[in-house]
Amino acid sequence: MTLSNFVFAAILAVALGFFARSAQRLVRWLKLAKPEVRTDRPDVRTRNFLLIGLGQSKILREPLGGMMHALVFWGFCVLGLGTVEIMIQGLYTPFTWDVLLPRFLYVPYVFSQEVFAVFVLIPVAYLLYRRLVIKPKRFDEVSGADAVFILSMIATLMVTLLLLFVGDAMQPGADTTGRVITAMLLPLFSGLSGEAAHTLARVSWWIHAVLILYFLNHLPGSKHLHVLTSLINVWFSNTSGPGRVGAMRPMDLEAEDAEQFGASDIEHLSWKNLLDGYSCTECGRCTAVCPANTTGKLLSPRMIVVKTRARLTEKATTLDAIAAGGGTATAEQQAVLDKKLLDDWITEEELWACTSCRACVQECPVSIDQLDIINELRRDLVLMESRFPEELQPALTSLERNGSPWAFSASDREQWAEGMNIPTMAEMAAAGEKPDILFWVGCMGSFDDRAKKITVAFARILQAADVKFAILGQEETCHGDPARRMGNEYLYQMLAKGVIETLNGYELKTIVTFCPHCFHQMGKEFPDLGGHYEVIHHTEYIERLLAAGRVPLDTEHGQRLKVAYHDSCYLGRYNDVYDAPRNTLRKALPVVELVEPARTKSRGLCCGAGGGRMWMEENVGKRVNVERPEDLLATGADQIAVACPFCMTRINDGVTGAGKEVPVLDISEMVAARLSGAGVVAT
Repeated sequence: MTLSNFVFAAILAVALGFFARSAQRLVRWLKLAKPEVRTDRPDVRTRNFLLIGLGQSKILREPLGGMMHALVFWGFCVLGLGTVEIMIQGLYTPFTWDVLLPRFLYVPYVFSQEVFAVFVLIPVAYLLYRRLVIKPKRFDEVSGADAVFILSMIATLMVTLLLLFVGDAMQPGADTTGRVITAMLLPLFSGLSGEAAHTLARVSWWIHAVLILYFLNHLPGSKHLHVLTSLINVWFSNTSGPGRVGAMRPMDLEAEDAEQFGASDIEHLSWKNLLDGYSCTECGRCTAVCPANTTGKLLSPRMIVVKTRARLTEKATTLDAIAAGGGTATAEQQAVLDKKLLDDWITEEELWACTSCRACVQECPVSIDQLDIINELRRDLVLMESRFPEELQPALTSLERNGSPWAFSASDREQWAEGMNIPTMAEMAAAGEKPDILFWVGCMGSFDDRAKKITVAFARILQAADVKFAILGQEETCHGDPARRMGNEYLYQMLAKGVIETLNGYELKTIVTFCPHCFHQMGKEFPDLGGHYEVIHHTEYIERLLAAGRVPLDTEHGQRLKVAYHDSCYLGRYNDVYDAPRNTLRKALPVVELVEPARTKSRGLCCGAGGGRMWMEENVGKRVNVERPEDLLATGADQIAVACPFCMTRINDGVTGAGKEVPVLDISEMVAARLSGAGVVAT
């Protein structure tokens, strides 16, 4: 070994030592949070790892910027092998992979190092240009200094790597096979002497090698920590569990040692929530699609995660300092410990602005679940402190007293069915019969005058298709989803368990509903409480009936209409049902020309009713249900189709408020209007 090798060995040892200490500290900080098992479904987790992590499928949802980031990521993956070679050369200068690899593998390796150095350098130049010149609005919220520094560092790494290749290629007897980029650059350095070329190579090697080690140690204290944690975060993401997409975290309210419900500080969150903080790139994609933020509210999903990370750093470093000082906190240190994530970092106003639409979760390229943190903080507000907007009180009180968020009597639940000869489950059980399906009507479908028209329309379709179905009638009560999204887990479980007891009593297996909130709750979240059913959304069920030829339709006549379909968040992003509503429209209504708004399918904008917002006024910024109808009306549609009673109310109000006379219809109404011999359903 030469002196140079000894010097590099010392630098490498120090750098790895510092990095190991930083890594150990970050892992130790995660242990401040609650434990959580996330090793189920390794097959699904592996798929997420390959598609979202390595394949960069989410980041590519933004075509140009996404491709630029993906090229940088893939470039670093390929260049990693060259980095190992450079580190070994620091300890033993003559080493190259040519010693271990056969020629037919070594030449492609050399080619890949040169090509991917350029593949990284070009997108880095674009990303710097975007940061410094274009300046997208979503970058305004956080400082871009670290991003510019990191991008500049990456650019320097690529330039020194290419210069290293040039210097090496100019040495006597150098093998330049596969060095296509070097061949293009060599004419620029033709005036260099052999000694100068050697110096260029050595200086470039040292800058590159030391910069790599500095970069490694810069990451743990930077927002670019995601370089190290994002793939891990994707593996452990909330979307990995069986049937768990969008399902809220289960909560054991009867645990004997339970002293805290929900989260007010970082130790009440799970380690995965804190890992989300480590993995946040601060790209702002979540905030850019947030309906609350888009319409001028305080909520920023990015800042929810950034603030969680900042609070963790603040509290953990203070605890470390106290431990190092003998275990006794100073007054200043105690003041830091007395703070909370809730109130001191994240405000009530931010939390209650959330519509629970999951757009932020959908867009995050590293599978962060911002909504999970919001839900846990809401639970603390409601269950531990009884703090929630006053306007939610009537809905919560009515849920507790009447089994519905509206103050209607249970005896009114089946008034919509008068004269339709629809049996209840109790009547069928008394007759010794069982239906093929239970039609779960839901609270809006039972009590809201506009939604009752959807209920009647779907029931007519079932009757026309000769489906043997029943309703619960007065036995049906709210399953508690609104209470759960508002943070009142206790009320939710009370209501949900009551519904499950009723359903299990009838040994029900298949439920059809037109409310996406009911569809999601009963299908995805009831299993945690012992309710296991096949739950089908009415658009999926109608699609099945149409495919089987069971729905008698008059498709020969009718005015050709241009229809825009609005995707419900709880149907689409929560349950991945995008095609069934569209297929139903196309099959049942061949005279329909389906047009898509600018924000559609998984990028669709929320109507503003979720997360308890149905019972709250919007007093800040633009109303979400004004913003969304503008998208739909901009298509020039003659009619707007929806598949959710909440969306029906919000979109209809927005269209009316805009002074437009464009009918807003549920898909079942549009199909029922074309039943053979049927008149047009009223709007």
